[in-house]
Amino acid sequence: MAALVRAVSCRTGVTQWIAVCSGLLQTAVVQGQCRRMLHGIFQHLSAKDSLQTEEKVGPFTRIIEAMGFTGPLKYSRWKIKVAALRMYTCCVEKTDYEEFFNRCQMPDTLNSWFLVAQLHVWMCLVRMKQEGRAGKYMCRYIVHCMWEDVQQRGKVMGINSVVLKEDLRRMVENFYAALFGYDEGILSDDHVLAAALWRNLFNRNCEDPRHLELLVEYVRKQVQHLDALSGEDLLLTGEVSWRPLVEYNARSILKPLSPVYNDEGL
Repeated sequence: MAALVRAVSCRTGVTQWIAVCSGLLQTAVVQGQCRRMLHGIFQHLSAKDSLQTEEKVGPFTRIIEAMGFTGPLKYSRWKIKVAALRMYTCCVEKTDYEEFFNRCQMPDTLNSWFLVAQLHVWMCLVRMKQEGRAGKYMCRYIVHCMWEDVQQRGKVMGINSVVLKEDLRRMVENFYAALFGYDEGILSDDHVLAAALWRNLFNRNCEDPRHLELLVEYVRKQVQHLDALSGEDLLLTGEVSWRPLVEYNARSILKPLSPVYNDEGL
């Protein structure tokens, strides 16, 4: 399974992902129950965003956004979409899934891969929610990319379409619940965060408290690391890096390198 995940990741470069994303933006990611659950997720993202300091916009922008459209943003929407695609790619290509499976004794399955991936996607959503309306817009496409990727991986693995549809429904429900649990955990103490990880990442199946301790430390240091990244750079490039799962002196914050981008956001 891990080898297959790597093979799919290597075969799907950023250039190919851009082509996939172009079609993705035109079509629905999932059907039926999955579509309704995704609508709930986006409502959650909108509700969380309202808790942040409101970005000042004109009356015209407020009117068109009340109608369900997106008003003018700080940067071009195409740039933000490409950056969202890159950020999701960083979640799946720069994470050592085998290390997670081995150290946390997780089964090597598509569902385990998804649980680790969604944890990293959530941390990116937390960071981008700090960037106002442009960040919120980017969050929507990060989530779109995730569901398209899960669907494609399931097809490559040869999973029956009926089974895959049911798996997607279950994954959407899990992601919807995980958003709330992780949000509560990151804003609370380590006990609440550990409980959220136990429920969502370990599926209530973790007998070694050291695994929870490791993941709590990992999430805390990654969120701090992402906070140190420039919001402007993230909106224009989407490039993020991840600190190792296990490292010495984990309290230290490494100064991230500034990415390079051109006027087209490429």
